[in-house]
Amino acid sequence: MSTSRRDVLKMASIALAGSTLPAITILNPNRAFAGVNAETLKIGLIGCGGRGSGAANQALKADPNVVLHAMGDIFKDKMDSSLENLTKVHGAKVKVDEGHKFVGFDAFKKVLDSGVDVVILATPPHFRPEHLTAAINAGKHVFCEKPVAVDAPGVRKVLDAAKLAKQKNVSLMSGFCWRYHEPKRASFGKILDGAVGDISAIYNTYDTGTLWSFPRVQGWTDAEYVLRNWTYYTWLAGDHIVEQAVHSIDMMSWAMGGKLPVSAVGTGGRQVRTDSLFGNIFDHFSVVYDYENGAKGFHHSRQQANCENSYLVETIGTKGRAMVNCARNVHEIFGQNPWKYSGAQNDMYQTEHNELFASIRSGKHVNDGEFMAQSTLIAIMGRMASYTGKRVTWDEAMNSTEKLGPDTYSFDMKPPVVEVAKPGITAFS
Repeated sequence: MSTSRRDVLKMASIALAGSTLPAITILNPNRAFAGVNAETLKIGLIGCGGRGSGAANQALKADPNVVLHAMGDIFKDKMDSSLENLTKVHGAKVKVDEGHKFVGFDAFKKVLDSGVDVVILATPPHFRPEHLTAAINAGKHVFCEKPVAVDAPGVRKVLDAAKLAKQKNVSLMSGFCWRYHEPKRASFGKILDGAVGDISAIYNTYDTGTLWSFPRVQGWTDAEYVLRNWTYYTWLAGDHIVEQAVHSIDMMSWAMGGKLPVSAVGTGGRQVRTDSLFGNIFDHFSVVYDYENGAKGFHHSRQQANCENSYLVETIGTKGRAMVNCARNVHEIFGQNPWKYSGAQNDMYQTEHNELFASIRSGKHVNDGEFMAQSTLIAIMGRMASYTGKRVTWDEAMNSTEKLGPDTYSFDMKPPVVEVAKPGITAFS
């Protein structure tokens, strides 16, 4: 997912999300309706930035009988901009009156109580476990952006919510968008069917340029400045290995058939992004994951300007290798079973919502909860190993008691001040 999609975009641009892929064909959104259940579904948007606005745009296109009913954000300007742009594109499908515009840290609760059927969770990742738990407890269908947590306690909370979603028979869809990209589905399907043989190694990258930032405005408190620039603070974003590169890590896990790594060793740091402006996150990571069968996962991610970019997953096995290159839209297998994807392209962001609403209409509910939590923890595990310089096992990561960030929030609070991690010095907890 390109970093530009996090910006507060014009809806014309949001509507083209995923346009880095050539020859996009948007699947017929009316197929989600399928003539089943004509009831109008009310959507609630929680988190009105670029990603949330993009997801709302796609949700409104996914089904002919849906409306945007309520919106919530901690920043009124974000919500107002999102509402204006969505209204320009969708007109009468946007039915958010003044009584259904909620601002504040408790806005998510008010959206859930407003009569919505489906909620989009697109706030900074720190808030995801609490918001997801509340949404499932309220019996709502959920589109949940990635990552789903920034720490292990959050992941455990998400796993509990995913189990509850099955019990309540509601749909839970993740924002791991490549899982809904037809070329990726075909490629990883081939890998899982044995096209490259027994997997020995998976190399995956997410090397990009720098992130956006908002300069400080007079009148902002320290908390508001941090919350508006959330990507630079581990307690809010999880660091970029968790917030962004988790896409590549998720595809590694996909290729492994969901098998979990037994341990990870990593390193990383700040070579370029050293100013306090950039909070406490790293600008590069390198992690080696070990699997029980002897396979290794090699992960590299970087956010540095004017460097070689790379966004791919290369799976190497006893019968060949599979290349999935997200940046160049290459999907090919070399070796004993050569293959190259030549089928239809699709807008994966739109497909997510098409399939979400189709599942709601049909009653055959989707639940991405387990894999989205596991992939998030694999990324967190890599961050733990890189921050500490120590080998971290899966059990240690899953059972970690480290909880990032405060339990209560206000614009007058003192945001957590955390030193940049130093491998070999920072302790595991």
